[in-house]
Amino acid sequence: VQLQASGGGVVQTGGSLRLSCVVTGSISFSTYVMAWFRQAPGKEREFVAASWRRGSATYYADSMKGRFTISRVSANNTVALQMNSLKPEDTAVYYCAADRGLIVSSMARESDYDYWGLGTLVTVSS
Repeated sequence: VQLQASGGGVVQTGGSLRLSCVVTGSISFSTYVMAWFRQAPGKEREFVAASWRRGSATYYADSMKGRFTISRVSANNTVALQMNSLKPEDTAVYYCAADRGLIVSSMARESDYDYWGLGTLVTVSS
C-alpha cells in the first residue's frame, strides 16, 4: 500500500488549497480510515482530520473545524483535504495516513496508522 500526497504550495493568509492523497496497492479503499496529519516546523505531528470507512463519518481537530473539509472518492482511491481561510499557523508539512483497524478513540494517534505518505508542504504567508 502506497500513499502519495500532492497539492501543497504557497498561499497568502485567507487563501485556499486543496490537497489530494492517492492510495495505490491491493486494498479495499472503502474499508480504510483515511486521515490527514500535519507537522509544523519545530513541532510534533498533529491530527487534522479523518474520514471513516466508507465515508460514514468525518472528524476534525477543533482548530480546523469550519475551515477544512475532508472528503474521499472511492472510485479513485483518493482522499482530499480542502483548506479554506488559511492562516500562517497552518504552515506545515501535511501527511495522509491510512489504517484498516482503527477505532474512533485512536484516530488522532499517529502511531496507530499503518500507512503514511511522504507529505506535502503548505506555506501560508502573512
